[in-house]
Amino acid sequence: MSSDEKETPQSRTYTENDIAAILGIGRASAYKLANSGAFKTIRIGNMIRISRKSFEDWLKIKGLDDETEIE
Repeated sequence: MSSDEKETPQSRTYTENDIAAILGIGRASAYKLANSGAFKTIRIGNMIRISRKSFEDWLKIKGLDDETEIE
């Protein structure tokens, strides 16, 4: 990578659509989950952003993270 190219920083948040895709659920269910208080969120106007770390910690607690192997 040349010195004038900039790396795009990884987002520190997810959208409802992101968590819907990750969990394989509908957008309405993801919206309800985001509003349930299960993880940290921030509201920007009418948008909700979910803390990536908070969501990933929640996945680990639920045993749904990538490190959990299903045998």
